[in-house]
Amino acid sequence: MLNWLTRTIEHNWYQARPGWNWLLLPLWLIVWPLVWLKRYRALNNPTATLATPVVVVGNLSVGGTGKTPLITQLVEYTQALGFRAGVISRGYGGRSSDYPLLVGGDTTAEVCGDEPKLLQQRLGCPVVVDPNRRQAAEALDGQVDIIFSDDGLQHYRLGRDAEILVVDAKRQFGNGWLLPVGPLREPRSRAAAVDLVLQNGEDFSVEATQLINAKTGEQQALTRLSGQRCHAVAGIGNPQRFYDTLQQLGADIIEHSFVDHHQFVATDLQFNDDLPVIMTEKDWVKCTDFAQENMWYLAVDARLTTMAQQQAHQLLQRLLSGSDKSVVSD
Repeated sequence: MLNWLTRTIEHNWYQARPGWNWLLLPLWLIVWPLVWLKRYRALNNPTATLATPVVVVGNLSVGGTGKTPLITQLVEYTQALGFRAGVISRGYGGRSSDYPLLVGGDTTAEVCGDEPKLLQQRLGCPVVVDPNRRQAAEALDGQVDIIFSDDGLQHYRLGRDAEILVVDAKRQFGNGWLLPVGPLREPRSRAAAVDLVLQNGEDFSVEATQLINAKTGEQQALTRLSGQRCHAVAGIGNPQRFYDTLQQLGADIIEHSFVDHHQFVATDLQFNDDLPVIMTEKDWVKCTDFAQENMWYLAVDARLTTMAQQQAHQLLQRLLSGSDKSVVSD
């Protein structure tokens, strides 16, 4: 019953009208003044920034918009220029008893959260987790040349030098209402205050690059999925985008959706047949201890349009221009 209710509410978030979500209006009347007050205080009592520039990459709506692949691309660009980048995250879904937590090679996703673990493995840069993002940033201040905050647009205790808003081009801002009637954490007018808006599906796309075996690391071309019946497993904010990608690659999928940041156990992936199990890279980092040879994950990269790439790179170059190193333009 609870799962059905949750799915119904989330479905109505992305309809032209809120539908039955109107019944949640009394809760909205509580949320709206709190959101307004939080923003008012932030504007009138700005938080001091750190010596190291901080870039917040966030969204206005709940659910997945492609932030993590985008951050990966931005960090890789920074590293290619010869600068040291660090990432901070609240570590949603993690269970560490000690913060701030520097994510290491032996830190499990269960402890630090799936996204921080994925970023640490993919990028090899310092990743610090703390529910208090200000403390996480302070732990990296002076240790790197630039800090990227994975989400945190509404975490105003964290001073920031730039904000990048990520929007799902297809779903946009849903029905336009704040939680819980709609999917928004803040009014969509907040978009006018950020430094750069990037739409997933227009300004950049998240594209699959290869299929990787979750147990052995074997790499396969995406063409292997053509005509292949398989189980598609997703514990992410917007699983439909993942399912659509698999179907576009020709896979015949059986969908298995879990809540965002779900901590998988072995039985979640046992389907009593010999079909391949395909999951996201973010989910894979939580399944390494019990991965089987029939389990694969889809590696993805963010690909920016020429215009979006120029805008993002100009923003980063401006922030890095105060570093001791010189910045070479594209």
